[in-house]
Amino acid sequence: MTSAGVSLGRLLLALDATVVSLIEAPRGLDLPVASSALIDADDVRLGLSAGTGSADIFFLLGIPGEEVLRWIDRSAGDGVPTAIFLKEPGEQVIARAAAAGIAVVAVDPRARWERLYRLVDHVLSHHRDHDDPQYDPSTDLFGLAQSIADRAHGLVTIEDESSHVLAYSASSADADELRRLSILGRAGPVEHLQRLGQWGILDALRTRPDIVRVPARPELGLRPRVAIGIQLPAADPRRAPAFAGTIWVQQGARALAEDVEDVLRGAAVLAGRIMARLAAAPSTHALRVQQLLGLRAAGPGEPDDPVAIARELGIVADGRAAVIGVQSATAHARLADVMALSASAFHPEVQVASNGSRIYLLFPATGKPAAVTSWVRGAVESLRTELGLQLHAVVTAPVAGLGQAAAARAEVDRVLDSAGRHPGALRPVTSLAEARTTVLLDEIVTLIAADDRLIDPRVDELRAKDPMLADTLRVYLDSFGEIAAAAAQLHVHPNTVRYRVRRIEQLLGTPLADPDVRLVLSLSLRATQPEAGHPTLSRRAPDSRPKA
Repeated sequence: MTSAGVSLGRLLLALDATVVSLIEAPRGLDLPVASSALIDADDVRLGLSAGTGSADIFFLLGIPGEEVLRWIDRSAGDGVPTAIFLKEPGEQVIARAAAAGIAVVAVDPRARWERLYRLVDHVLSHHRDHDDPQYDPSTDLFGLAQSIADRAHGLVTIEDESSHVLAYSASSADADELRRLSILGRAGPVEHLQRLGQWGILDALRTRPDIVRVPARPELGLRPRVAIGIQLPAADPRRAPAFAGTIWVQQGARALAEDVEDVLRGAAVLAGRIMARLAAAPSTHALRVQQLLGLRAAGPGEPDDPVAIARELGIVADGRAAVIGVQSATAHARLADVMALSASAFHPEVQVASNGSRIYLLFPATGKPAAVTSWVRGAVESLRTELGLQLHAVVTAPVAGLGQAAAARAEVDRVLDSAGRHPGALRPVTSLAEARTTVLLDEIVTLIAADDRLIDPRVDELRAKDPMLADTLRVYLDSFGEIAAAAAQLHVHPNTVRYRVRRIEQLLGTPLADPDVRLVLSLSLRATQPEAGHPTLSRRAPDSRPKA
């Protein structure tokens, strides 16, 4: 997991004492955290775990203390991470990590690792330090939760439509069991959710854009709550808004603010806006992949070195890579997801990026190019059969490391551009090498067609006087001056072709035996010929020449 990053102190403050507690911070809390990695006991046992230099923080899952000590010692040469997160760390681990300059963060034993991982990902991506010039409050659900808590005088959680916690305000001793378990991601809240469902509260939140009050249930350990549903406006104004989640405010020892209902109504609007922005905005991971492919430049404070970006993404920067571009003849909203699903089964480290209607797949450290091409052919055929999608795919392999990925993607775009101008000119799955001649010729003809000065005026004159002679000239030149071949294609007698060629030479005032004349005339014919299939790679109409 990678992100733009926050300080360790900011990260711990956002996660809150409900989830984590700091044990040691030998180098302070101002160290940056931009990436994380998750390691379990099998990773350590099999020697598959990442070195300490591959991420800023590590989640250590179920690893015995002795193995943790060996991992720290063995990885010392890779670089010292900012912190390790683990449940119930032993004294030896704490001492060894602190001696190495690594902060130790204890995770609540009841916390679910996947929930913590998602929370950290959200914090790193959207909960930047407020004095950071790139801090954007319009995507900070944690900041909104704390603002609601300050105004409403309660403890706030913001959940999605499936009752998963997305953000929360700082906790206190007044937090009840439902709040604690919801944040920790444990199964306990399921029973509470069943009760809320039986009481009709969840249905009310989903169907009514208004405040719902939940009275205290001391026998269940539940304090009073006020809640409101979050609605996202539908793209079609004729359709009802979509339910996106809930804002809960638990009352603590202090009474809730008198205007808590007004606060929640405004908060629901802001939360809906933030959730819509988060859904529309690319993740930090996606931005990094776009950088590798040259689809965007690095912003202020962002890494611009392919090795650094690969480190954030957790992939190999060197070795043979592959870049694949895919374009559909018809729109499909989930094409990127469908391609990513298939590609991940073939290569688990595949990186996927979109740019308009095009999908790009970046395979780091691939094997033989033939294996990649074979998978692409299978995927394209499968999507044609199952979803009726007509796809063009261009394979670039091998690519000499991720540093060359952007250049490879640019070459892929050239092929896809040509395929878009001339449907059928290229096979559904092709490589740069296979498409080179077709693409170069198309680009040359496209440039000529965009500038009248590059077109031999005699071609326009010939076509205006006798279109049949212009077509004969094109076929004759494409047949390398072989009369019999031209006659067969034109379905006429060879003597007819001979007569027409003499007539053409008279009208043009130049012999066709000159190779320079033949080249200029051939390119001019292609640039001015209305679209007639891919062999000519010509423009569509004489008065609508494509721009370069």
